[in-house]
Amino acid sequence: MEREGAMIKKRKMTNNKYRVTFSMPALEGVTQLHLVGEFNDWSETATPMQKADDGSWSAKLTLEGNREYQYRYLADNGQWHNDWAADAYVRNEFGADNSVVSLIAGESPRKKIAARKKLLL
Repeated sequence: MEREGAMIKKRKMTNNKYRVTFSMPALEGVTQLHLVGEFNDWSETATPMQKADDGSWSAKLTLEGNREYQYRYLADNGQWHNDWAADAYVRNEFGADNSVVSLIAGESPRKKIAARKKLLL
């Protein structure tokens, strides 16, 4: 299900770590949302998101740099949601796409994908 307004904010910290804020807009009928990904071994309950007064959701994690992480959002109604502002997308074994956040310094996944496409032309 496509949603506008999803986003990721990254802040570089010391010791090759990043503070990453994952955000989702309000979702109709959703009373609980979890951030699920490689950073929490795809646990559907380990990372609950906080609901703001405007109905939007967010979660902050400290993650290791120099790598990419796949993730998705899981609502309490069983629906999976992607982050449509992710750095990239990777097809998963269930026939859907996982969102990707890249914490590789100096590398933009979108630029990397565009460069690959140019090479193929």
